[in-house]
Amino acid sequence: MSEIDTAAIKGIKEACNNVTTDPAELILYSFDATGEMHRPDCVVFPESTAEVADVVKVCAKHAIPITPRGAGTGYTGAAVPLGGGVVITFTRMKRILSINKAAFYAEVEPGIVNYEFGKALAKDGLFYPPDPASLKISTIGGNVMTGAGGPSAVKYGVTRDYVMGLTVVLTDGRVIETGTKTLKGVVGYDLTRLMVGSEGTLGIVTKVRLKVLPMPETVVTATSLFETRKSAIDAVTSILESGLVPRTVEYVDSTAMRCVEEYLNAGLPVNAGGMLLLETDGDRDRACAEMERMKSICLSRKALEFEIAQNAAEVDEQWKVRRSISASLKRFRPTKINEDVTVPRNRIAELMDKIDEISKKSGLPIISFGHAGDGNIHVNVMTDKSDEKEYKLAMKTVEEILDLTLRL
Repeated sequence: MSEIDTAAIKGIKEACNNVTTDPAELILYSFDATGEMHRPDCVVFPESTAEVADVVKVCAKHAIPITPRGAGTGYTGAAVPLGGGVVITFTRMKRILSINKAAFYAEVEPGIVNYEFGKALAKDGLFYPPDPASLKISTIGGNVMTGAGGPSAVKYGVTRDYVMGLTVVLTDGRVIETGTKTLKGVVGYDLTRLMVGSEGTLGIVTKVRLKVLPMPETVVTATSLFETRKSAIDAVTSILESGLVPRTVEYVDSTAMRCVEEYLNAGLPVNAGGMLLLETDGDRDRACAEMERMKSICLSRKALEFEIAQNAAEVDEQWKVRRSISASLKRFRPTKINEDVTVPRNRIAELMDKIDEISKKSGLPIISFGHAGDGNIHVNVMTDKSDEKEYKLAMKTVEEILDLTLRL
Protein backbone atom coordinates (compact mmCIF):
# COMPACT_ATOMS: atom_id res chain seq x y z
CA MET A 1 0.00 0.00 0.00
CA SER A 2 1.37 3.40 -0.99
CA GLU A 3 1.91 6.33 1.37
CA ILE A 4 -1.23 8.04 0.03
CA ASP A 5 -3.24 4.83 0.46
CA THR A 6 -2.03 4.49 4.03
CA ALA A 7 -3.06 8.05 4.78
CA ALA A 8 -6.44 7.47 3.19
CA ILE A 9 -7.11 4.33 5.21
CA LYS A 10 -6.12 6.20 8.37
CA GLY A 11 -8.57 8.98 7.44
CA ILE A 12 -11.35 6.51 6.74
CA LYS A 13 -10.81 4.81 10.09
CA GLU A 14 -10.98 8.20 11.79
CA ALA A 15 -14.22 8.99 9.93
CA CYS A 16 -16.00 5.73 10.81
CA ASN A 17 -15.81 3.59 13.94
CA ASN A 18 -16.30 0.31 12.08
CA VAL A 19 -13.85 -0.42 9.26
CA THR A 20 -12.24 -3.65 8.08
CA THR A 21 -9.27 -4.29 5.81
CA ASP A 22 -9.02 -7.97 6.72
CA PRO A 23 -8.51 -9.89 3.42
CA ALA A 24 -10.93 -12.69 4.38
CA GLU A 25 -13.69 -10.23 5.30
CA LEU A 26 -13.11 -8.17 2.14
CA ILE A 27 -13.98 -11.23 0.03
CA LEU A 28 -17.49 -11.23 1.55
CA TYR A 29 -18.12 -7.80 0.03
CA SER A 30 -16.52 -8.44 -3.35
CA PHE A 31 -19.50 -9.87 -5.27
CA ASP A 32 -23.27 -9.77 -5.76
CA ALA A 33 -25.80 -12.19 -7.28
CA THR A 34 -24.16 -11.89 -10.71
CA GLY A 35 -21.20 -13.89 -9.40
CA GLU A 36 -18.81 -11.23 -10.71
CA MET A 37 -16.11 -10.50 -8.15
CA HIS A 38 -13.60 -7.77 -7.37
CA ARG A 39 -12.16 -7.26 -3.91
CA PRO A 40 -12.38 -3.80 -2.31
CA ASP A 41 -9.52 -2.26 -0.34
CA CYS A 42 -11.69 -1.76 2.72
CA VAL A 43 -15.27 -2.01 3.92
CA VAL A 44 -16.92 0.51 6.23
CA PHE A 45 -19.99 -0.07 8.40
CA PRO A 46 -21.40 3.38 9.21
CA GLU A 47 -24.02 3.98 11.86
CA SER A 48 -25.14 7.48 10.80
CA THR A 49 -25.41 9.90 7.92
CA ALA A 50 -22.58 11.91 9.45
CA GLU A 51 -20.22 8.94 9.33
CA VAL A 52 -21.12 8.26 5.68
CA ALA A 53 -20.48 11.91 4.81
CA ASP A 54 -17.11 11.91 6.58
CA VAL A 55 -16.00 8.74 4.77
CA VAL A 56 -17.06 10.19 1.42
CA LYS A 57 -15.07 13.37 2.09
CA VAL A 58 -11.92 11.32 2.70
CA CYS A 59 -12.53 9.27 -0.46
CA ALA A 60 -13.14 12.43 -2.51
CA LYS A 61 -9.88 13.95 -1.24
CA HIS A 62 -7.88 10.85 -2.26
CA ALA A 63 -9.89 10.01 -5.42
CA ILE A 64 -10.92 6.62 -4.03
CA PRO A 65 -13.85 4.78 -5.68
CA ILE A 66 -16.89 4.13 -3.48
CA THR A 67 -19.43 1.32 -3.89
CA PRO A 68 -22.59 1.56 -1.74
CA ARG A 69 -23.97 -1.89 -0.93
CA GLY A 70 -27.29 -3.28 0.28
CA ALA A 71 -27.70 -7.04 0.64
CA GLY A 72 -25.89 -7.90 -2.60
CA THR A 73 -28.94 -9.67 -4.06
CA GLY A 74 -29.03 -7.65 -7.29
CA TYR A 75 -28.26 -8.97 -10.76
CA THR A 76 -26.92 -5.69 -12.16
CA GLY A 77 -23.39 -5.79 -10.74
CA ALA A 78 -24.02 -2.50 -8.95
CA ALA A 79 -22.64 -3.84 -5.66
CA VAL A 80 -19.40 -5.15 -7.20
CA PRO A 81 -16.46 -2.79 -6.41
CA LEU A 82 -14.86 -3.04 -9.86
CA GLY A 83 -12.44 -0.21 -9.07
CA GLY A 84 -11.51 -1.56 -5.64
CA GLY A 85 -11.61 1.26 -3.14
CA VAL A 86 -14.25 1.45 -0.42
CA VAL A 87 -17.47 -0.50 0.01
CA ILE A 88 -20.00 1.24 2.24
CA THR A 89 -22.44 -1.34 3.60
CA PHE A 90 -25.51 -0.52 5.65
CA THR A 91 -25.82 -3.52 7.95
CA ARG A 92 -25.57 -1.18 10.98
CA MET A 93 -28.13 1.31 9.59
CA LYS A 94 -31.33 -0.74 9.59
CA ARG A 95 -33.67 1.05 11.94
CA ILE A 96 -37.26 2.06 11.36
CA LEU A 97 -37.06 5.68 12.45
CA SER A 98 -40.78 6.47 12.49
CA ILE A 99 -44.19 5.29 11.27
CA ASN A 100 -46.75 8.06 10.82
CA LYS A 101 -50.15 6.35 10.74
CA ALA A 102 -52.05 9.61 10.29
CA ALA A 103 -50.03 10.83 7.30
CA PHE A 104 -49.36 7.34 5.86
CA TYR A 105 -45.60 7.45 5.63
CA ALA A 106 -42.62 5.86 7.34
CA GLU A 107 -38.97 6.83 7.62
CA VAL A 108 -36.33 4.12 7.58
CA GLU A 109 -32.60 3.61 7.26
CA PRO A 110 -31.40 1.93 4.05
CA GLY A 111 -30.28 -1.35 5.66
CA ILE A 112 -33.76 -2.45 6.78
CA VAL A 113 -34.86 -5.62 4.98
CA ASN A 114 -38.06 -5.18 2.96
CA TYR A 115 -39.80 -8.10 4.69
CA GLU A 116 -38.90 -6.89 8.21
CA PHE A 117 -40.23 -3.44 7.33
CA GLY A 118 -43.48 -5.04 6.15
CA LYS A 119 -43.87 -7.01 9.39
CA ALA A 120 -43.47 -3.84 11.46
CA LEU A 121 -46.04 -1.99 9.35
CA ALA A 122 -48.54 -4.84 9.68
CA LYS A 123 -48.69 -4.26 13.44
CA ASP A 124 -50.16 -0.84 12.66
CA GLY A 125 -52.52 -2.14 9.97
CA LEU A 126 -50.34 -0.75 7.16
CA PHE A 127 -48.41 -2.21 4.24
CA TYR A 128 -45.72 -1.25 1.75
CA PRO A 129 -46.66 -2.62 -1.70
CA PRO A 130 -43.33 -3.04 -3.57
CA ASP A 131 -42.48 -6.71 -3.04
CA PRO A 132 -39.53 -7.98 -5.09
CA ALA A 133 -39.02 -11.76 -5.07
CA SER A 134 -35.98 -11.11 -2.86
CA LEU A 135 -38.04 -9.21 -0.26
CA LYS A 136 -36.98 -11.52 2.59
CA ILE A 137 -33.31 -10.64 2.10
CA SER A 138 -33.07 -7.46 0.01
CA THR A 139 -32.88 -4.07 1.72
CA ILE A 140 -34.98 -0.96 1.22
CA GLY A 141 -31.84 0.97 0.25
CA GLY A 142 -31.10 -1.56 -2.49
CA ASN A 143 -34.75 -1.53 -3.58
CA VAL A 144 -34.64 2.26 -3.88
CA MET A 145 -31.34 2.36 -5.74
CA THR A 146 -32.44 -0.29 -8.27
CA GLY A 147 -36.03 0.95 -8.60
CA ALA A 148 -37.30 -2.50 -7.59
CA GLY A 149 -40.72 -3.73 -8.60
CA GLY A 150 -42.40 -6.99 -7.67
CA PRO A 151 -45.53 -9.04 -8.21
CA SER A 152 -47.83 -6.33 -6.80
CA ALA A 153 -46.61 -3.76 -9.34
CA VAL A 154 -49.49 -4.51 -11.73
CA LYS A 155 -51.89 -2.85 -9.26
CA TYR A 156 -49.74 -0.77 -6.95
CA GLY A 157 -46.71 0.33 -8.96
CA VAL A 158 -42.99 0.09 -8.19
CA THR A 159 -40.59 1.51 -5.60
CA ARG A 160 -40.34 4.87 -7.39
CA ASP A 161 -44.06 5.42 -6.78
CA TYR A 162 -43.59 5.19 -2.99
CA VAL A 163 -40.43 7.15 -2.27
CA MET A 164 -41.51 10.53 -0.88
CA GLY A 165 -38.11 11.80 0.19
CA LEU A 166 -34.46 10.90 0.70
CA THR A 167 -31.41 11.91 2.67
CA VAL A 168 -28.48 11.66 0.26
CA VAL A 169 -24.73 12.06 0.67
CA LEU A 170 -23.30 13.52 -2.54
CA THR A 171 -19.91 12.65 -4.04
CA ASP A 172 -18.10 15.44 -2.19
CA GLY A 173 -19.65 14.60 1.19
CA ARG A 174 -22.37 17.24 1.19
CA VAL A 175 -25.75 16.06 2.54
CA ILE A 176 -29.03 16.97 0.86
CA GLU A 177 -32.68 16.31 1.71
CA THR A 178 -35.10 15.71 -1.15
CA GLY A 179 -38.86 15.39 -1.41
CA THR A 180 -41.74 16.16 0.93
CA LYS A 181 -43.85 14.74 3.75
CA THR A 182 -47.03 15.48 1.83
CA LEU A 183 -48.78 13.50 -0.90
CA LYS A 184 -48.72 16.56 -3.13
CA GLY A 185 -45.32 18.07 -3.87
CA VAL A 186 -45.18 19.66 -7.31
CA VAL A 187 -42.71 22.53 -7.00
CA GLY A 188 -39.14 22.42 -8.29
CA TYR A 189 -36.92 19.70 -9.69
CA ASP A 190 -37.83 16.16 -8.67
CA LEU A 191 -34.48 15.06 -7.29
CA THR A 192 -36.11 12.19 -5.43
CA ARG A 193 -37.21 10.41 -8.59
CA LEU A 194 -33.84 11.18 -10.17
CA MET A 195 -32.07 9.35 -7.35
CA VAL A 196 -34.36 6.30 -7.39
CA GLY A 197 -32.91 3.71 -9.74
CA SER A 198 -29.54 5.47 -10.01
CA GLU A 199 -27.70 2.49 -8.41
CA GLY A 200 -25.50 4.69 -6.23
CA THR A 201 -23.98 6.62 -9.14
CA LEU A 202 -25.34 10.03 -8.06
CA GLY A 203 -25.14 9.77 -4.29
CA ILE A 204 -25.53 7.50 -1.29
CA VAL A 205 -28.94 7.24 0.35
CA THR A 206 -28.87 7.20 4.16
CA LYS A 207 -32.57 7.74 4.98
CA VAL A 208 -35.76 6.98 3.06
CA ARG A 209 -39.28 8.36 3.52
CA LEU A 210 -41.83 5.94 2.07
CA LYS A 211 -45.54 6.21 1.40
CA VAL A 212 -47.47 3.35 3.00
CA LEU A 213 -51.09 2.22 2.61
CA PRO A 214 -53.82 0.76 4.79
CA MET A 215 -53.62 -3.03 4.70
CA PRO A 216 -56.42 -4.53 2.59
CA GLU A 217 -59.04 -6.53 4.47
CA THR A 218 -58.50 -9.64 2.34
CA VAL A 219 -56.00 -11.07 -0.13
CA VAL A 220 -57.23 -14.00 -2.25
CA THR A 221 -54.57 -16.18 -3.91
CA ALA A 222 -54.94 -18.78 -6.67
CA THR A 223 -52.95 -20.75 -9.23
CA SER A 224 -54.08 -21.79 -12.68
CA LEU A 225 -52.39 -24.38 -14.91
CA PHE A 226 -52.56 -24.34 -18.70
CA GLU A 227 -51.80 -26.89 -21.38
CA THR A 228 -49.91 -24.32 -23.48
CA ARG A 229 -48.08 -21.09 -22.87
CA LYS A 230 -50.31 -19.34 -25.40
CA SER A 231 -53.39 -20.22 -23.36
CA ALA A 232 -51.79 -18.81 -20.21
CA ILE A 233 -50.76 -15.54 -21.89
CA ASP A 234 -54.17 -15.24 -23.58
CA ALA A 235 -55.76 -15.57 -20.15
CA VAL A 236 -53.59 -12.72 -18.82
CA THR A 237 -54.63 -10.50 -21.74
CA SER A 238 -58.31 -11.34 -21.23
CA ILE A 239 -58.15 -10.65 -17.47
CA LEU A 240 -56.63 -7.21 -18.00
CA GLU A 241 -58.95 -6.34 -20.90
CA SER A 242 -61.97 -7.26 -18.74
CA GLY A 243 -61.37 -4.22 -16.54
CA LEU A 244 -60.14 -6.23 -13.57
CA VAL A 245 -57.12 -4.84 -11.71
CA PRO A 246 -55.58 -7.85 -9.95
CA ARG A 247 -53.02 -7.43 -7.20
CA THR A 248 -50.76 -10.01 -8.84
CA VAL A 249 -50.47 -11.79 -12.19
CA GLU A 250 -47.33 -13.95 -12.25
CA TYR A 251 -46.36 -16.25 -15.11
CA VAL A 252 -44.18 -19.38 -14.80
CA ASP A 253 -43.12 -21.30 -17.90
CA SER A 254 -42.98 -25.09 -18.20
CA THR A 255 -39.19 -25.36 -17.87
CA ALA A 256 -39.20 -23.29 -14.68
CA MET A 257 -41.90 -25.56 -13.25
CA ARG A 258 -39.77 -28.61 -13.95
CA CYS A 259 -36.77 -27.01 -12.23
CA VAL A 260 -38.84 -26.09 -9.16
CA GLU A 261 -40.31 -29.59 -8.99
CA GLU A 262 -36.84 -31.12 -8.96
CA TYR A 263 -35.86 -28.58 -6.28
CA LEU A 264 -38.93 -28.82 -4.00
CA ASN A 265 -40.72 -32.07 -4.89
CA ALA A 266 -43.93 -30.08 -4.54
CA GLY A 267 -46.02 -32.29 -6.83
CA LEU A 268 -46.16 -29.80 -9.71
CA PRO A 269 -47.56 -31.13 -13.01
CA VAL A 270 -44.35 -30.85 -15.04
CA ASN A 271 -46.14 -31.52 -18.33
CA ALA A 272 -48.22 -28.33 -18.11
CA GLY A 273 -47.35 -25.59 -20.60
CA GLY A 274 -47.49 -22.73 -18.10
CA MET A 275 -48.83 -21.53 -14.76
CA LEU A 276 -50.34 -18.30 -13.49
CA LEU A 277 -50.22 -17.14 -9.87
CA LEU A 278 -53.07 -14.69 -9.30
CA GLU A 279 -54.15 -12.45 -6.43
CA THR A 280 -56.95 -10.02 -5.70
CA ASP A 281 -57.33 -7.83 -2.63
CA GLY A 282 -59.68 -5.36 -0.96
CA ASP A 283 -62.86 -5.98 1.04
CA ARG A 284 -63.64 -9.69 1.23
CA ASP A 285 -66.74 -9.81 -0.97
CA ARG A 286 -65.17 -7.83 -3.77
CA ALA A 287 -61.83 -9.68 -3.67
CA CYS A 288 -63.60 -13.06 -3.80
CA ALA A 289 -65.93 -11.91 -6.59
CA GLU A 290 -62.99 -10.66 -8.66
CA MET A 291 -61.16 -13.97 -8.20
CA GLU A 292 -64.25 -15.86 -9.38
CA ARG A 293 -64.32 -13.68 -12.50
CA MET A 294 -60.65 -14.48 -13.13
CA LYS A 295 -61.38 -18.17 -12.64
CA SER A 296 -64.11 -17.99 -15.27
CA ILE A 297 -61.76 -16.23 -17.70
CA CYS A 298 -58.96 -18.76 -17.16
CA LEU A 299 -61.29 -21.73 -17.66
CA SER A 300 -62.61 -20.12 -20.85
CA ARG A 301 -58.98 -19.98 -22.03
CA LYS A 302 -58.62 -23.73 -21.56
CA ALA A 303 -57.05 -23.78 -18.12
CA LEU A 304 -56.41 -27.34 -16.97
CA GLU A 305 -57.23 -26.40 -13.38
CA PHE A 306 -57.80 -23.39 -11.15
CA GLU A 307 -57.07 -23.69 -7.43
CA ILE A 308 -57.97 -20.99 -4.90
CA ALA A 309 -55.94 -21.16 -1.67
CA GLN A 310 -58.19 -21.84 1.32
CA ASN A 311 -55.83 -20.92 4.15
CA ALA A 312 -52.48 -19.30 4.94
CA ALA A 313 -50.58 -22.58 4.55
CA GLU A 314 -51.89 -23.05 1.01
CA VAL A 315 -51.01 -19.44 0.16
CA ASP A 316 -47.47 -20.05 1.38
CA GLU A 317 -47.21 -23.20 -0.74
CA GLN A 318 -48.38 -21.38 -3.88
CA TRP A 319 -45.93 -18.55 -3.33
CA LYS A 320 -43.12 -20.94 -2.43
CA VAL A 321 -43.20 -22.24 -5.99
CA ARG A 322 -42.84 -18.75 -7.46
CA ARG A 323 -40.15 -17.58 -5.05
CA SER A 324 -38.10 -20.77 -5.48
CA ILE A 325 -37.65 -20.45 -9.23
CA SER A 326 -34.46 -18.41 -9.23
CA ALA A 327 -32.75 -20.71 -6.70
CA SER A 328 -33.83 -23.84 -8.58
CA LEU A 329 -32.48 -22.90 -12.00
CA LYS A 330 -28.83 -23.60 -11.20
CA ARG A 331 -29.74 -27.27 -10.87
CA PHE A 332 -30.41 -27.05 -14.61
CA ARG A 333 -27.07 -25.50 -15.63
CA PRO A 334 -24.26 -24.05 -13.46
CA THR A 335 -24.39 -20.47 -14.78
CA LYS A 336 -27.49 -18.28 -15.03
CA ILE A 337 -27.43 -15.01 -16.95
CA ASN A 338 -30.53 -13.21 -15.72
CA GLU A 339 -31.99 -10.28 -17.65
CA ASP A 340 -35.02 -8.32 -16.48
CA VAL A 341 -36.93 -7.13 -19.57
CA THR A 342 -40.21 -5.30 -20.00
CA VAL A 343 -42.45 -5.02 -23.07
CA PRO A 344 -46.01 -3.75 -23.55
CA ARG A 345 -48.34 -6.34 -22.01
CA ASN A 346 -49.99 -7.18 -25.34
CA ARG A 347 -46.58 -8.22 -26.74
CA ILE A 348 -45.56 -10.74 -24.06
CA ALA A 349 -46.57 -13.71 -26.23
CA GLU A 350 -44.54 -12.34 -29.14
CA LEU A 351 -41.55 -11.86 -26.82
CA MET A 352 -41.82 -15.47 -25.61
CA ASP A 353 -42.17 -16.92 -29.11
CA LYS A 354 -39.13 -15.07 -30.39
CA ILE A 355 -37.09 -16.05 -27.32
CA ASP A 356 -37.95 -19.66 -28.15
CA GLU A 357 -36.51 -19.09 -31.64
CA ILE A 358 -33.34 -17.58 -30.16
CA SER A 359 -33.03 -20.54 -27.78
CA LYS A 360 -33.34 -23.09 -30.59
CA LYS A 361 -30.84 -21.22 -32.76
CA SER A 362 -28.25 -20.98 -29.97
CA GLY A 363 -28.89 -24.41 -28.48
CA LEU A 364 -28.97 -22.82 -25.02
CA PRO A 365 -31.90 -23.28 -22.60
CA ILE A 366 -33.71 -20.00 -21.90
CA ILE A 367 -36.15 -20.01 -18.97
CA SER A 368 -38.72 -17.24 -18.55
CA PHE A 369 -41.01 -16.22 -15.72
CA GLY A 370 -42.17 -13.05 -14.05
CA HIS A 371 -44.71 -10.27 -13.77
CA ALA A 372 -47.02 -10.86 -16.73
CA GLY A 373 -49.42 -8.27 -15.32
CA ASP A 374 -47.08 -5.39 -16.20
CA GLY A 375 -45.07 -6.99 -19.03
CA ASN A 376 -41.96 -7.51 -16.89
CA ILE A 377 -40.37 -10.91 -17.60
CA HIS A 378 -37.24 -12.45 -16.07
CA VAL A 379 -35.33 -14.11 -18.91
CA ASN A 380 -32.63 -16.57 -17.85
CA VAL A 381 -30.03 -17.82 -20.31
CA MET A 382 -28.58 -21.02 -18.86
CA THR A 383 -24.97 -21.84 -19.65
CA ASP A 384 -21.61 -22.91 -18.18
CA LYS A 385 -19.14 -20.11 -17.56
CA SER A 386 -16.24 -22.58 -17.45
CA ASP A 387 -16.86 -23.36 -21.13
CA GLU A 388 -15.38 -20.26 -22.77
CA LYS A 389 -16.90 -20.91 -26.20
CA GLU A 390 -20.39 -21.57 -24.83
CA TYR A 391 -20.27 -18.59 -22.46
CA LYS A 392 -19.34 -16.30 -25.36
CA LEU A 393 -22.34 -17.66 -27.26
CA ALA A 394 -24.52 -17.04 -24.20
CA MET A 395 -23.47 -13.39 -24.01
CA LYS A 396 -24.25 -12.98 -27.71
CA THR A 397 -27.64 -14.56 -27.04
CA VAL A 398 -28.29 -12.02 -24.29
CA GLU A 399 -27.57 -9.20 -26.75
CA GLU A 400 -30.13 -10.69 -29.16
CA ILE A 401 -32.74 -10.80 -26.40
CA LEU A 402 -32.09 -7.17 -25.47
CA ASP A 403 -32.31 -6.10 -29.12
CA LEU A 404 -35.61 -7.99 -29.38
CA THR A 405 -36.93 -6.29 -26.24
CA LEU A 406 -36.12 -2.82 -27.61
CA ARG A 407 -37.84 -3.63 -30.92
CA LEU A 408 -40.98 -4.74 -29.09
